[in-house]
Amino acid sequence: MAPRTKASNNPALITWARETAGFSVAEAAARLNVSEEQLLAWEDVGSDDSPSIPQLRKIAALFKRPLAAFFLAEAPSGFAVMRDLRRLPGTGIRHFSPALQMEIRASNERRELALELASDLEEEPTQFELSAKITDDPETVGAKIRIALGVTDDLQAKWKDADGRAAFTAWRTRIEEAGVLVFQSTTFASEEASGFAISSGTLPVIAVNRKDPLTRRTFSLLHEFAHLMVRISSVSELETDVTRPPEDQRVEVFCNHVAAAALIPKENLLAQPTVVAHGARSVAWKDGELADLARLYGASREALLRRLLTFGRTTPEFYSLKRAQYNAEYALLKKRQKETATEVKRNMPQETISTIGRPLVRMLLGNYYQDRLSLSALSGFLNLKVKHIPKLEQAVGMR
Repeated sequence: MAPRTKASNNPALITWARETAGFSVAEAAARLNVSEEQLLAWEDVGSDDSPSIPQLRKIAALFKRPLAAFFLAEAPSGFAVMRDLRRLPGTGIRHFSPALQMEIRASNERRELALELASDLEEEPTQFELSAKITDDPETVGAKIRIALGVTDDLQAKWKDADGRAAFTAWRTRIEEAGVLVFQSTTFASEEASGFAISSGTLPVIAVNRKDPLTRRTFSLLHEFAHLMVRISSVSELETDVTRPPEDQRVEVFCNHVAAAALIPKENLLAQPTVVAHGARSVAWKDGELADLARLYGASREALLRRLLTFGRTTPEFYSLKRAQYNAEYALLKKRQKETATEVKRNMPQETISTIGRPLVRMLLGNYYQDRLSLSALSGFLNLKVKHIPKLEQAVGMR
């Protein structure tokens, strides 16, 4: 058998591709079915060892990079977003799963695409000018968000429904109108992140985890919106009880408080007859009462109860007890859903809108109508088969 031709690639590019894809040496070696020593030799700029062309193709596929990238003289210097997200104050390098890193990179690429599409359409994207400092009063910042997005108590009451879908859709629409690209993803685990934000003055990005319940997604939207206001890109878990560096903890607590204040305004909550009737430090809250109040705001029961605790309408002990109950109920629900999962017919146009948002869909269609994109290119950018595009046009009101 003739020896395989070795690739004359740049070894440093294998290291760059692996690290930016979120793989450790051990993880990557296992996926490539080679030893760690072999992979390290391929990455060693002082080594004469290099992968064969078929092996390099396998590396490119694993790290989601074009084969040509491994022959560059040096690693691309773009995509500072990942570096910023991984280097939070006081934390050094954070490790994200390959799935989460890929989603962050994809979201940034969608943002770059949106900027290019807007330029081609000669449109000036809405500038994101809302701002705050983490030294501000979170209640005041939450009220500022409601005013900026045009959310009144009466309007929010009209979004009340069984699962929080109306509230999520309404908040998302208003946030998009404020100049933010909002994406949803199912590619990374909800245990790892509830969402992330890519801060910018033009077309900043919020991504939320579609595996989460709708009420949690709504809270995530507002949490990440607060990150954009303080100009801090982030990967967020809504759980702030985990161990974090003080600087990181401070930002996350602030953004959680702002999100809660925007979603469940203090004066409106404290004026609710049920809240008035219970008085201070009540431990007599019934599940039905808490559920009814939560639905009024399109919030989770836990978020609602946390607000009651903030304003002294229950006790820390009662909150902890109910929080444990809600977590147990949610774990049981997920288990049952997994056991009873059935095949559901997918609505691909709606899935596309849900994933990348109406603003980006409309920009892509606008460029297609002006013959700047071919039908095949449009299909590729949307990740949608051509046969579904007419229904997508109808769904966004462009047909």
